[in-house]
Amino acid sequence: MFRQAACYNPPRLAEEILIVAAEASADLHAARALEELLRLRPGTRAFGVGGPRLRAAGLETLYPAEDLNVMGFAEVLPKVPRILAVLRGMRHAAEERRPKVALLVDSPDFNLRLAKYLKRLGIKVVYYVSPMIWAWRRGRARKIAKVVDRMLCILPFEERFYDGTGVSARFVGHPFAERALPGDAASYRAALGLPPGRTTIALLPGSRRSEIARILPPMLEAAERIRKLHPDVQFVIPVAATLSEEALRPALALHSGLDVRLVAGRADESVGASDAALVKSGTSTLESALMNRPMVVVYKMAWFTYWIARLLVRMSHFALVNILAGRTVVPELLQQEASPERMAAEIEILLSDPVARQAQLDGLLAVRRSLGEPGAARRVAEEIAGALP
Repeated sequence: MFRQAACYNPPRLAEEILIVAAEASADLHAARALEELLRLRPGTRAFGVGGPRLRAAGLETLYPAEDLNVMGFAEVLPKVPRILAVLRGMRHAAEERRPKVALLVDSPDFNLRLAKYLKRLGIKVVYYVSPMIWAWRRGRARKIAKVVDRMLCILPFEERFYDGTGVSARFVGHPFAERALPGDAASYRAALGLPPGRTTIALLPGSRRSEIARILPPMLEAAERIRKLHPDVQFVIPVAATLSEEALRPALALHSGLDVRLVAGRADESVGASDAALVKSGTSTLESALMNRPMVVVYKMAWFTYWIARLLVRMSHFALVNILAGRTVVPELLQQEASPERMAAEIEILLSDPVARQAQLDGLLAVRRSLGEPGAARRVAEEIAGALP
């Protein structure tokens, strides 16, 4: 009589997921989500496109984020061959490795094209950080429904824009909602090695070379004007991880009389150390808002890009802080309005007018409260884990 053999359960192979996060902010958000996913599903492996934070979190990087880190119609043209090469490479990798789930973060022009191919392969697509369909290309929502299984929104009003479009959307809260209230300026100045008693202005010109080329020179010219009114002023510039200090040196060399401190990263601390800040429009405006320091938002783009954007965008504000507030909380200076004279004048109001300063600070606190409860990364990880077998 034969004894029944014991059941053999082969070891479970680690599940793979694909991640694409090309922007600096996307790299940060995706890295935190991956860290949370590994707590929920230890052994899960991730591959794709990412920056330094995702690499540190364990991403097998097939292509560095810098290959896709470009913005604007005019700016993207020289990089089209490389972008298409990365797209082909990611399609090939997906077909060969067949991950169960793809987490695509922001960068809709690239990621929605990739999502279309992933759906053909039967790969579930979780999209994190909704495209701005509420600003332009509103007809995109129905197209998104065909290629995205789950849309995870980080702005409180975005979920309702998908009602009736066929997109399964969820507001997961903003990743910045978990940030603690800032300390006083003196503590941040001490951490950065800045003298505590001097007028301090933070300059945040962006994380791309094209932004540095357009925005930093007028910011520094504005700084010269500010120095005439405040001879004791010092400036601090956080250098994004996607840049080197050398990218800023040519512009700084033209203003050797300014007291400028460059710091690697540490944008939050730089803003926290300031009495006021000049901030490039984008995610950095919301990060600065959470530091509860008054600011002026500026942006300059290639004129061709601006012309196209004017035809497509239908919004009363371009600063994310003002969009969230539904009103003008911070001054917005776009294109020719982002002149050194206007920048310096708006900063001076925030330095010298206590009523205007406090009104902005009150508005920034209201924006913070609108971002939802902490735990966005965990909720994203739960969505991914729920899509895995």
